[in-house]
Amino acid sequence: MDIVQRRLSDMFNKFFDSEKSSGVLLIISTVLSLLITNSSIGATYLNLWQGYVGGLSLEHWINDGLMAIFFLLIGLELERELYNGELSHFKNALLPIFAAIGGMVAPALIHLLLNARTPTQAGIGIPMATDIAFALGILALLGKRIPASLKVFVVAFAVIDDLGAIVIIAAFYTAQLLAGYLVGAFAVWALLIALNRLFRVMSLVPYLLGGALMWFLMLQSGVHATIAGVMLAFAIPFSAKDHDETSPSHRLEHFLHKPVAFIILPIFALANTGIFVGADWVQTLTNTNSVGIAAGLIVGKPLGVTFLCFIAVASGLCRLPPDLKWRHIFGAGILGGIGFTMSIFIANLAFAGNMETINTSKMAILLASLTAGTIGFLWFKLLAGPETTGSKRTLRGTAT
Repeated sequence: MDIVQRRLSDMFNKFFDSEKSSGVLLIISTVLSLLITNSSIGATYLNLWQGYVGGLSLEHWINDGLMAIFFLLIGLELERELYNGELSHFKNALLPIFAAIGGMVAPALIHLLLNARTPTQAGIGIPMATDIAFALGILALLGKRIPASLKVFVVAFAVIDDLGAIVIIAAFYTAQLLAGYLVGAFAVWALLIALNRLFRVMSLVPYLLGGALMWFLMLQSGVHATIAGVMLAFAIPFSAKDHDETSPSHRLEHFLHKPVAFIILPIFALANTGIFVGADWVQTLTNTNSVGIAAGLIVGKPLGVTFLCFIAVASGLCRLPPDLKWRHIFGAGILGGIGFTMSIFIANLAFAGNMETINTSKMAILLASLTAGTIGFLWFKLLAGPETTGSKRTLRGTAT
């Protein structure tokens, strides 16, 4: 293995470790939030997040502000994959691309079939998402039973899945559009790109300041402000010849990993998983929206991922890595049904102002994610074969 591959492997391992640890903390935060919400101080706890600071509620600051930093990290990770990672060669990227598309389309179709032309049709985007932290957390629990290529495959398709979710948010969950602010946001973005491409400004300061201004303009435009995080990621300089070690993009990505994993996502979970479980909770889970979310995540994800990957391989566009079998791909699709963070995020946008529907949607998301995670763990534990010696192969060079 040459020095570039070794560095990329180290970077991937650091990313994998931070994500799996974040998954544990997310579980703790979620359980804590659920217990408090359904205790005697539940109303006080929920009202805490609705308190206003600087013109926005605390929940709004978290979902539009802190989560913009989360999307900035997602954008930086995607940029790295496109330049130097498993998506840097188009043919190598095809398998996870097909997996991501199948994993988005099939759950959306299931939800649409059950909710077409109803008030809950807007929830079509909820089961399309995949939570990277929880999926990698499950893989980490399985140890050497999981081939190295599978870890890379899951990360790649989950990142592409998140990109698809971002596009969906921008395209379908914009309530009103103020063109002047939107044009201003794109003007700032163009200026930052010019600083990068034309003037080769390598300091992070002007990009972060410009990103803050772009976030404000995007917030005022009506387009969800988190989109500014992804746009900023692709404006920050990335140098492939530095092997991703000294560029501003790499430095910022390295800096953000732990704050996002151990501060931002747990805070998001505390603020957004305050779900009140009433006496009629079983009935709420049988409505078409809840069933569409659960069926999309539990059934649609593995079927969509496996079917489109099979079509891609059967048509000769790409092939499976040598250490992966179809049972691995199906198992990865099951883990893709852990929607959690992104699904909750989209539920808040889809049913903004309708707290009852948001509450039942979140309940369906949590139960479906728990089910998908449990089934995925048992699938690999019982059916994916004995522990391996730890193959070092990845998706690189496995496509035809």
